Amino acid sequence: MSLKNKNVFITGISGFVGSRMAKHLLDEGANVVGLVRRRADGSIPENIKYLGIEKEIILVEGDVRDISSVAIALDQAKPDVIFHLAAQSFIPRSFCSPSETMDVNCQGTTNLLEAIRSKGLDPVIVFAGSSEEYGLVFFSRSQYEQIKNRYGTVFPEPTRIPELPITESNPLRPMSPYAVSKVYADYLMRNYHTCFGLKTIVSRGFNQEGAGRGKMFVTSAITRQIMQYKRGEVDKLVIGNVSAFRDWSHINDALRGYCLLAEKARYGDVYNQGSQRTNSVLSYLLLSLECAGYAVERVETLNGNKVVHAPNELDDSEMFGLRFEKTKVDRLMLEGKLEFHLADIGIAVITDKGKIIVEFDKEKFRPADVPLLLSRTAKIEQLGFQVQKSLKDIIRDQLNYFLDPAR
Repeated sequence: MSLKNKNVFITGISGFVGSRMAKHLLDEGANVVGLVRRRADGSIPENIKYLGIEKEIILVEGDVRDISSVAIALDQAKPDVIFHLAAQSFIPRSFCSPSETMDVNCQGTTNLLEAIRSKGLDPVIVFAGSSEEYGLVFFSRSQYEQIKNRYGTVFPEPTRIPELPITESNPLRPMSPYAVSKVYADYLMRNYHTCFGLKTIVSRGFNQEGAGRGKMFVTSAITRQIMQYKRGEVDKLVIGNVSAFRDWSHINDALRGYCLLAEKARYGDVYNQGSQRTNSVLSYLLLSLECAGYAVERVETLNGNKVVHAPNELDDSEMFGLRFEKTKVDRLMLEGKLEFHLADIGIAVITDKGKIIVEFDKEKFRPADVPLLLSRTAKIEQLGFQVQKSLKDIIRDQLNYFLDPAR
């Protein structure tokens, strides 16, 4: 099934992924209708305006929490395909406002599926699940023992260590209210296929990044601060947990993956979408400094206990059964030889242009965090998917976006 001339309905069309999906679909020749929440001033959402597509799409006011408005939007869209992207997706906010997160992500998904079922519609429905559903993934025996001592129990217990790379059959151990809400919606999507025959497909997307990603997300927080530092607007960088590892994909790769799933995936099934590489938040910061014109010579903790020379030195050796590009500092952390904590206060990055202070902010550390995510994407690769963009492609796009001081 080609999406050309198809009617496509996008929930969450004003978001980072939703707006780019709309642009991608327009380029493919699809007819796009999107659900947007009512704005008091009647303004066009920023992402839609930035992409210049407001005159090419149909925006229907509504809210996934209101089943009637979802039904009205479906009447207008007459969808062949639905991309369900609407969500409260900022993980720290889910700790502060779990009820809001559950209302949008759980009840909103229920409303969409019930409206489709009640109306007797037959679209393909691709749901944006999340790698956060996997949550606590064990990558070493020592890490498992530390976690067991910290929490007292682990469920489900691992049947293998390391549990990497993450396949679709990995245990689900969500570590945030956001992740729990995505597990709920993931299961509900598949339940509506089993019980009612809806053509649902679950994409468990690993982190999807690029120009225009919300400022509160860590990749944008890093690249925005670096551009502010270059302009002399700030005298240091502030960050949370730099020891967390994530599987970051370029948004363009993610969009191709979503569309491929709509065209070729098996209904009722689950597919990972990721890059099959994992890198630390610290590496993202150091590589961003490098791409911004700073040659990084070494990093050292502010309390002086840890020093790494040439931290950005690249390494493409195999780990966890996958060969992927990582930095020297990544490898040291993955091997358990290096870790940074809040007690380190921060780090000094020594560059060819002087010392850059990176301060650790306690408020940016989550009550419970996912230590490491690394995808195995064999299922979606069997449909024809291939990663085309590198980690540095993401970084360059974000740095270019934040060249504009207004952002």
